[in-house]
Amino acid sequence: METGKLSKEQSDKIAFISYIIPKFADEYKMDTREAYLYLKRYGALDFMMEHWWALHIDNPFWAVRHLYDICYENGGMR
Repeated sequence: METGKLSKEQSDKIAFISYIIPKFADEYKMDTREAYLYLKRYGALDFMMEHWWALHIDNPFWAVRHLYDICYENGGMR
């Protein structure tokens, strides 16, 4: 891989994360920054970074719901 170029997997991962965070924000009535910080604080961002491939093939509704469940299990109360 050339320096400065993303692999297909990296590009796909960024595209998914850039798509799902605003979806999460819309579903739970947050702005995108607030959603990002919420997902980070309650462990869903780390989960998403590690398991993005499985989440991205799921229906976006269920992917967002799964992220909510992870946050809730880790103390999120929204």
